[in-house]
This record gives sequence, structure tokens and C-alpha cells, in this order.
Amino acid sequence: MNSEKLKLFAEFSPVSTEEWMKVIIKELKGADFEKKLVWKTLDKFKAQPFYREENLQDLGYLNAAPGAFPYARGTKPCNDWEIRQNFIVDDVEKANKKAVDAITTGVDAVGFVFADGIPRDCVKQLLKNISPQKTALHFNVGNDIETFVQALTDYFKECDIDKNDLKGSIDFDPLRYYMTRGKFCVSQEKSFDLAKTLIEKFADYPQFRVIGVSGITFKNAGVSITQEIAFALAVGVEYLNQLTERGLKAYEVAKNITFNLGITASYFPEIAKFRAARLLWANIVKAFPESCDECAKMHVHAETSFWNMSIYDPYVNMLRTTTEAMSAALGGVDALTVKPFDAAFRASTAFSERIARNQQIILKEESRFNKVADVSAGSYFIENLTNDISEEAWNIFMEVEDEGGFMKALQTGRIQERIKEMQKMRMQNVATRREIILGTNQFPNFTEKSDDSMCECARQIWDMTIEAAEIETIKPFRMSLEFDNIRLATDKYAQTRKRPVAFMLTIGNLSMRTARSQFASNFFACAGYEIIDNNGFSTVDEGVKVAFDKKADIVVLCSSDEEYAEYAPEAFDKVSGKAIFVVAGNPVECIDALKAKGIVNFIHVRSNVLEMLQNFNRELGI
Repeated sequence: MNSEKLKLFAEFSPVSTEEWMKVIIKELKGADFEKKLVWKTLDKFKAQPFYREENLQDLGYLNAAPGAFPYARGTKPCNDWEIRQNFIVDDVEKANKKAVDAITTGVDAVGFVFADGIPRDCVKQLLKNISPQKTALHFNVGNDIETFVQALTDYFKECDIDKNDLKGSIDFDPLRYYMTRGKFCVSQEKSFDLAKTLIEKFADYPQFRVIGVSGITFKNAGVSITQEIAFALAVGVEYLNQLTERGLKAYEVAKNITFNLGITASYFPEIAKFRAARLLWANIVKAFPESCDECAKMHVHAETSFWNMSIYDPYVNMLRTTTEAMSAALGGVDALTVKPFDAAFRASTAFSERIARNQQIILKEESRFNKVADVSAGSYFIENLTNDISEEAWNIFMEVEDEGGFMKALQTGRIQERIKEMQKMRMQNVATRREIILGTNQFPNFTEKSDDSMCECARQIWDMTIEAAEIETIKPFRMSLEFDNIRLATDKYAQTRKRPVAFMLTIGNLSMRTARSQFASNFFACAGYEIIDNNGFSTVDEGVKVAFDKKADIVVLCSSDEEYAEYAPEAFDKVSGKAIFVVAGNPVECIDALKAKGIVNFIHVRSNVLEMLQNFNRELGI
């Protein structure tokens, strides 16, 4: 039946934005629209609570199809991607076996990350029983890359493989080494000369790329989405400039670059990020002489980030990496690596690696995310996010270029300053629970205890600075790091002494005491304390007596604001000097009187949870 003849929804008159706003303002009952409903992002732009078709009018790229310049909608007319898994090569035979097992269970791309001390001519052993024609091969070699490249190309010739059938990459990224170590592996000139040599060596391998751009290094240092894009683009432009100055054509360089970008938990912004990144890179490449539409396609390998991983309640990492993988798949990436849920604190197990593979397999084979190109196309929200992210990322990118380009901005410390400013802001958000880490700074597992592997790895900040570093290095870490350290310290303390006990002295108004005891229990469980909650006491004296019987180290009074004026002074007098006394709430009307009494600990939704738990640990001698 012809839907036009039906005149669907014709009985409903159009509603203007102004009419919607009048209804919203009325429902807000005097509350400020901006404060209540507008989302202020880390990236300085504002996300509105609703968007309409009229918000798409000024977006110039919407008419391009997937696979067409400027590639915001994807670089190909489908949405397929490589299911990739990476393996540390600290034992060649073991790495080969794990890769072969992964391929037989659903992976179609493998990445090999070489450890120090492994001979770089081990290609034949490493690729045993792996078909280069069927499996994309990716290598992060590190030192002595010339030996590896010679061994790899010799192996390909020995196997008589058609070069057109080979897919993969060599992640040669001297700028990543420079910004994380502080000095080039060899000299700056030799590093870029070697990059040129690699491009020439693989000139007749049309599907094999040899230059990497590590956006994930910035992501794991806590940058915002627009900063990650801007800095990655600046690194890409640095390679274009350095290598075209050495005689290569822009199209030769651009078609050899793989962008390795991270993914975090901002579901919709991460989808928009990949669209914005492709749009900006396409326009950058096209601005170079001797470029073309085809070489302006951004090739993206996305990887779930360490920044977003926790060591406590680690199975929550599965949820994080699933939504991250969804963002990347819907954002149209070319390859995707999901880190195993335990990767942040131990050598991953066969189980965790299998789960990481299966997460992608489910997205592709069961959810069919690969069957529809640019599934978010036309979404008023995501299209506007794409535009906002691209504009802000472009502004940051142009600032870096105005400072002389990426290397110059790194050498003057401007890149590091921007990263540290964002780190500080985000860590403050984590400390005050404006940014939630489920299972770590909110709703922790009360009974979980750390083991030796967690203790060894959790404190880690990846400081890879080498001797005689020329610049301040970029140091990736996890955003749960400081909360982890509090809880690890508690666990270590409890191994030789009593685990601190936080006792909920619940009294008075039933609904308020219940709500506040739940809040306080979650609050102190973030530090790994033993929590003793209670249904309620009829008198303060009864509650204090039970608290002392339970050998409480912290007594938390849980009641209503109105009742604190009576209960708090009495409880404080009975507890003082024997345990730490805490009031759960912020009773504005009587708080001055309570402070005058000597009560100093108040916990509530605006508390800096991190600072307060650190202070409680110090008071307890942890």
C-alpha cells in the first residue's frame, strides 16, 4: 500500500521548537533550563536535551553516501571490520599457538607485540599454520625493525603469496616512542628516514600499511574525545610533512597510515568521534598537493582503553568493553581490538581472551552490526555530536599547528600541559563521583579482596621515560588508580591487623535512615572497610553499645536532617575518643551547631569521596 496515500500522522499538527520549549520551561517550574537539562561535556561544547530536524540544516556532509568523500559516514559502502586480537611475543612458540587458536575460534586479524630479547627474524616460526591470505597480520616490533621487515618480506616471497592478497600493518610509530620515552629510539632524522624506507619497501603491497598513529596513548592518559582526535591528527600531519619533505608523495604517505584510536564509555560521543575523525582527516589530506579522495580515507584500528578499566570487580570490565566495542562498530572502524577484562592487572587467561573475542563475534555474527553502513545516519543527536566534536577538535588541532606542529608543541610542553589540565579535571570528577567507575567509586563489591597480582599491577602508571629524555613524557594510567590504591592499602593493612569496621548507627525516620545507611555503606566500602548495616535502633545509647560490641572503628549516624540536631550531639559524646564519628548527610539548618560541638565528618553527595577516604585511612593508621 502506498504510504503517501495514507497520509500518516496528517491528523497531528506540526509542533514548533518554540512550543516544545514553552512546555519544558513550564515543567521545570522555575528551574534553570541550562543547569537542569543541558549537558556540559568535557570538550567545552553543550549537548542539548533534544534535537530536531532543523538542527541538521547546516551540516554539509549529510548528502555523501557511505564510502564517499569526506567519509564521515564511513570509508566503505558496508560496515565490516576486522575482529582483531593482540598477543605479546615473549615466547614465539606460545604466541603462535595462541594466535592459531584465536583464528580457529573467530578472529580474522592477529596482532603480535614483540617483547625485548625476542629475535626479530622469527617470522617463520611466528606465522606457522597461519594463512596470510586469510588472516590480517599486524606487528608492533619495536627495536631492530629492519631485521624483521627483511624476514617478513622474505617469508612472503618464499610462500609465493600474491601481494594483493596480503592485509595487515607494521605499527611503526617513532613519535609514540618519542612522546612516551622522551627520546627517539635512534635519531629524529634516522627515524623518519626509516619510515620512508618502510613505505618504499611495501609500495607494491596495496593492503599493507607501515606507519602507525597512536591516539590511544593520549586516550590512556585521560584526554577528552576532541583532544584525542586533534592530537592524533597533528601526529598524522607531522608524518605527512616529514615524509613529503623526504621526497614521498602525500598519497603514498596517507595510504600507509593506520590510526590506532582508543574507546571509552561515552557511548554516543564515541560513535560520533570516529565519524568526525574521518571527516577531518579527509579534508586535511586533500589539502596536500598530489593527494586524492582514495588516499584521504582514514584507516582506523580501535582499541578498548586501559584508562577505563578497573581492577576491583573486574567482570564489570566486560560491560565496559562491550559498550566500547559497540561504539566502535557503529562508528564504522576498520579493525577492532577488545582487551580482555583482566588485562589491567595480570597476564590474561584463556577464558578472558575467549570472552574478548566472543564480544566482537556476537556484535558481528548475532547482532549483525556489520550489515548496515552508518546505522546512526540521520540521528539528530549523533549528527550534531559529530559536528560539535569535529569543530572543537579542529580548533585544538589548529592551535597545535599554530604552535609549530605536533613535535614543536611537544617539545615546548604545550601538549603535556593540555593533557595534565584534562587529567586534573577528570580525576576531580572521579573523586567527587561526577564520573562513575562502577564497582570502584560507586557500588563496590563489599566482600572482594585483592590478590598479589592486583597489588603488583594496580598502582602502575606506565612511566616509560628513558635516561636522558629530552621532553616531559606522556604517561598513560587508569582513572581508578587512586581509588584502587586506597583499597589496596586497606587490604594490605587487614592482612596483619583487623580490617576497619564502619558501623551504621541507624535511628529515627525509617526512609531517611535506610537511604543514608545505603549511601554510607557504599561510601566506605569503596575503601575496602567491613560494613555493618542495621535495621534501626530505638535509642542512641543502644546503637553505640552494639557498635562497641562489634569493635567499630567508624560509627556513622544515619537519620534525617531534622533529627540530627538531637541525635548527633548525643552520639558524638558517647563515641568521641573511641571511634571516628561521621554524620551521613549535610544538615544545613543545624550543621553550624554540630561543627561547634566538634563534629567534623559529614558525608553526602557533594563530598570529595577520594579525599575523605584518604583522610579516614590516615586517621586509622593505614
